[in-house]
Amino acid sequence: MKATPGSDPVFRAYRVHDNGRFGEGRLETMTRDELDHGNVLVRVAYASVNYKDALTARGRAKIARKFPLVAGIDLSGTVEESADARFRPGDEVLTHSFGLAVDHDGGYAELGRFPADWLIPLPQGLSLYEAAALGVAGHTAGLAIDLMQLNGLRRENGKVLVNGATGGVPSIAIDILARLGFHVAALTGKSEEAGYLTALGAAEVLDRNAMEFGTRPLEATFWAGALDSVGGEQLAWIARTMQKDGVIAAFGNAGGVDFKGSVLPFILRGVRLLGVNVDNPLERKKAIWQRLATDLRPRHLDRIARRISFETLPQAFEDLLAARVRGRMVVDFSLR
Repeated sequence: MKATPGSDPVFRAYRVHDNGRFGEGRLETMTRDELDHGNVLVRVAYASVNYKDALTARGRAKIARKFPLVAGIDLSGTVEESADARFRPGDEVLTHSFGLAVDHDGGYAELGRFPADWLIPLPQGLSLYEAAALGVAGHTAGLAIDLMQLNGLRRENGKVLVNGATGGVPSIAIDILARLGFHVAALTGKSEEAGYLTALGAAEVLDRNAMEFGTRPLEATFWAGALDSVGGEQLAWIARTMQKDGVIAAFGNAGGVDFKGSVLPFILRGVRLLGVNVDNPLERKKAIWQRLATDLRPRHLDRIARRISFETLPQAFEDLLAARVRGRMVVDFSLR
């Protein structure tokens, strides 16, 4: 049964406690008195599952800065109480970044209290579920494409490579780029997922395991643009194979944090390497979300994302850490 406002003495949450090296998470219940600071109370409807969430929940990295901490770096839901005139009960909102699931409770709880300055009104054209299915991943993809367009990426310039293609951000990026009319080449180590990637709009799927990456400072040119979630040696190869004035958006380090490349692509071909960081001012976030609801709206979120119940979060974390997941998983608090 769905709780009515003020009727739930306890509610479900996934919290990380100060156990082990970097904390340890578990399913439990908490009370309203335990909620974090903020002037807006939100009943959370959905929260996505991200790699950072799995690292936090399983104590694999030093991310949590306070204990106990509700995990979950993004959420969407409905305002239940507000002490800020910008929001009223019944308003639909989303939020991410601003220290969520780092030093402020995040989205894996049925209720959350947040500062009004962190909340984004749900853009017209998106449902609460769609906003969570996009989440930080969708915002990252939208921001990357926006930055690339600002730095000269155009359809007529040539192909766009998306590396780590079956992940959440790359999947959404492929969908958006295909909608915009780009020729998208999806690079993946999971060749069995070629059908999934072409269904999202990839014009070609490249098997990373069959690629010859080369070692020369400058390789043959292939890409007008590239989105990279892997980093490491693969990012160096991407830089070496960019066309003149090509644009790279880097937002991940699945292949390592070290980047050992040549300066020649940058000084001889004018390649631009853009870092994508979603921790931007609220107005910048709102602008990207407006694009995600309009011209950057993906067409295949139903293929990319799937709903899971709150109780299955522990298994979802294990699957994500073991690279057994494609696309996005979204916690639906209405599922039992």
